[in-house]
Amino acid sequence: MSSSTIFLTGGSGYVGRNLIRRLRRDGHVVRALVRSDAAATTVQALGAQPVRGDLLDPDIAQAMMGCAAVVHAAADTDHRNASPNQWQTNVEGTRNALTAARAAGVPVAIVISSESALTDGAPLCNAKEEHPYPARAPGNYGASKAEAERVALALSTPQFAVKVLRPRFVWGRDNTTAVPYLLEAVRSGRFAWIDGGDYLTSATHVDNVCEAVQCALQRGAGGRIYHVTDGAPVPFRRLISAQLQAYGEDVPQKKVPRGVLRAIVAFDDLLRALRLPLRAPMTRQEFASSAVEVTLDDSRARRELGYRPVVTLEAGITQLKEQALT
Repeated sequence: MSSSTIFLTGGSGYVGRNLIRRLRRDGHVVRALVRSDAAATTVQALGAQPVRGDLLDPDIAQAMMGCAAVVHAAADTDHRNASPNQWQTNVEGTRNALTAARAAGVPVAIVISSESALTDGAPLCNAKEEHPYPARAPGNYGASKAEAERVALALSTPQFAVKVLRPRFVWGRDNTTAVPYLLEAVRSGRFAWIDGGDYLTSATHVDNVCEAVQCALQRGAGGRIYHVTDGAPVPFRRLISAQLQAYGEDVPQKKVPRGVLRAIVAFDDLLRALRLPLRAPMTRQEFASSAVEVTLDDSRARRELGYRPVVTLEAGITQLKEQALT
């Protein structure tokens, strides 16, 4: 799919900005959906054509006309204080964007999802794509991503191939999602390793997410989910420590037992059930994402998409160090 026009949602976000860079580098024209002047300025500076509108706008099909593919990267990723609009954005936004793409005659849609669709707070070890959705999601984010996947896959047809990519713990340069929260926690002294932090995690450098998108534009089947990772899992503590050091931070030594955190998230559940304005230091959604092993099997993406990671942990950390110096 060379020199094609790609329609992108979420273009001013972390993954979206990096997708624009990659798609433009590969010769694609990118139309990026934006809601504000600031977002329009951001995507235009990266070489994309801003399209004013909203995920829920019934008229966005017009802007998708003539596009070879839609890449749906927009999402509300809040793991803590989920707004009432999170479900609307993640589920109904996905439904509207893909319905519009199908109506516009776009043949391919790539949906960027998350491993949070599968997590429930218990360890998730080397999970394959067919791993069942949890009976009880840990929070609104996980529940909304699972439902968005169901919606996306149900819209796939032989004429409209919808492919879902599930990265885990997206990291790398230009990170405006997890890193500011992580650095603030470290600098305020609130950060602690859960049971020492030695449990395994999969992770996905943002360049590897972009590589998977490029692969999925050319290969793979509609109605399929593909896990995307950097390769072999690493200890959670190693992944986070390397990033902290790249940003010039000392690695914290404080530890907290996992059982204590389980009690904290149960307390947070109680506060929410009672509709009290107070919040505990950790939510169940945050616990499910960062307190236990979460590892994914990406062999399907390697086999069917021809996906191979283009950035290793070591190379990604070098990028972060170089970014910190600029």
